[in-house]
Amino acid sequence: MTSTIDTPVRPALTRALIQTLPLFEMMRMRAATTARRHATLGFASEDRDSAMRWVNQFTHTHRKLGPDDREVVSPNNDTVYSNAWLDLSQGPVLIDTPDMGERYWTLGLLDAWTNPFAYVGRRSTGNRAQRTLVHGPRWRGPVPAGVSQVIAAPGDDVWLIGRLLVDDTPGDIEAVRALQAQLRMTRLDGSDAAQRFDTRLDGRSTATPSAALYLDTVSAALERNPPPEGESLDWPPPADEVASELPRVFEILRERDQPRQLGGGWSLQLEVRTHWGEDVLTRARVARNFIGALGIDEAMYPTAEVDSQGRTLSGAHAYELRFAPGAGPKVGAFWSLTMYRRSDCLFVANPIGRYSIGDRTPGLRHDADGSLAIRLQASDPGPGHNWLPAPEGEAFYVVLRLYQPQAEHLEHRYAYPALTRLD
Repeated sequence: MTSTIDTPVRPALTRALIQTLPLFEMMRMRAATTARRHATLGFASEDRDSAMRWVNQFTHTHRKLGPDDREVVSPNNDTVYSNAWLDLSQGPVLIDTPDMGERYWTLGLLDAWTNPFAYVGRRSTGNRAQRTLVHGPRWRGPVPAGVSQVIAAPGDDVWLIGRLLVDDTPGDIEAVRALQAQLRMTRLDGSDAAQRFDTRLDGRSTATPSAALYLDTVSAALERNPPPEGESLDWPPPADEVASELPRVFEILRERDQPRQLGGGWSLQLEVRTHWGEDVLTRARVARNFIGALGIDEAMYPTAEVDSQGRTLSGAHAYELRFAPGAGPKVGAFWSLTMYRRSDCLFVANPIGRYSIGDRTPGLRHDADGSLAIRLQASDPGPGHNWLPAPEGEAFYVVLRLYQPQAEHLEHRYAYPALTRLD
């Protein structure tokens, strides 16, 4: 359904700003997350205040995030990340990925408008060693031998978000680090694909930008990334009108979109597959509040903030989430339930160092009839229980992460069990 945008000022101006906000946020994210230094080529610029960065290279996290990590809200506790920003204006890049064995992994590709248009990974291309060619809209040429798949990007700028599963078993984080080291990007001639790129802005600032910065950033991005097919855009608008309207648009986008209700107190905060289509308002809200979201075929994130009676979840009480026999989440990869403190949307420090629980948790206990019960509470429920620690006396929420969700979830036919308060 197409979102409507009402304004007492100028509907065309407001729509143009909401249309282009994903472009600005993606360019801001690129400036914030690309590396200043290349392992062998050095700094992109010796000037510490320069906006020059390296693109067409991977950057990695080598550990799962914990309660001391505060840069990302609602982080996952299942995977590590391997990210890259691609500049395809100078030609294609080749991405080599190693054999991943039985491990879950994905490289999701987002265009500059935040459409998750393509994937490489377990669900889409398998776990064998493979080579992927990614090219921009103007490239024409022969595909080299040994290329497993070709991905045509709709523009010159692409954000590649990689996730590799890490198990809580001895040595697995080292095994994943070795796999990350084998992720490589090269040109067609075999040379390193890394190149210097002027990001043009300070990505650390999340404040509403000036009209001049917004217009400059979006106009530069539009030259490299035209609007999606079928989407018309009146650009650029007058600078004085942008200066007047931009703060209001940013305030509109701070409001949370109405999530899809799934039953049992569960809701789905965002829902996209490969393209946002005509829903430019939701696209902009997600870009502002949940940028980097992949499609639901890869992962879904049902969220619960209330119990079976609609009361806010709180660590002052004890809860049980019970999956009936044979009624657990239906996934092609794995699932996990992650706990977050509501005040800051971060993990909850606890004595057993557990921030999520799921089908890969060591020692997970099923009842005699095959049902699975998970206790959510601040105090230890004792032996024989599957415990996910909650913050003592504080409000919390949980996210049920479904990796490679099956049709019951994708078609919204799955019956999500509600959280039952026990006291």
